Amino acid sequence: MADPRVPDPSEQSLWRPLRLLQAAMDADIARVYADGHIDGLKPSYVMELLRLHARGPLTITELAESVGRTHSALSQKVAAMRTAGWVETVAGDDARSKKVALTGKARAVVGRLAAEWRATEAALADLEAEIPYPLSRVVTDIERALERRSFHDRIAEKLAQDPAWG
Repeated sequence: MADPRVPDPSEQSLWRPLRLLQAAMDADIARVYADGHIDGLKPSYVMELLRLHARGPLTITELAESVGRTHSALSQKVAAMRTAGWVETVAGDDARSKKVALTGKARAVVGRLAAEWRATEAALADLEAEIPYPLSRVVTDIERALERRSFHDRIAEKLAQDPAWG
């Protein structure tokens, strides 16, 4: 049984509103796909599908590098995309290598996905014009601050001050 005297630190979160905002926006993008009868597509797959369409079949390493993800993370995503029928594995340049390629299902909608990407970027630009401090500027400012001092180092400093960590 929970001890009512023990505070729950997860009740305060600076990240939660950002995560909820992104989830809500992704849900709206998913609704656009559903409205367009593109079933079973997660918004998180679209960048990789567009990249494969533009560059042709790529190894997982090549695809991961092109979208700025780790090999491990992309390998898991590709497995999920394969299960959903959006990509397939094809023979690579030699007998040992394999490449990820679009399936016919993906090729049939990739032009529409490119249109959605452009529309989403335009909608984000409109949204940023409505607010006093655009999200893209926030991200750039955070990246610059983290170049001066990493997030890891900032967390480690706070942990060094917390007796519960030691």
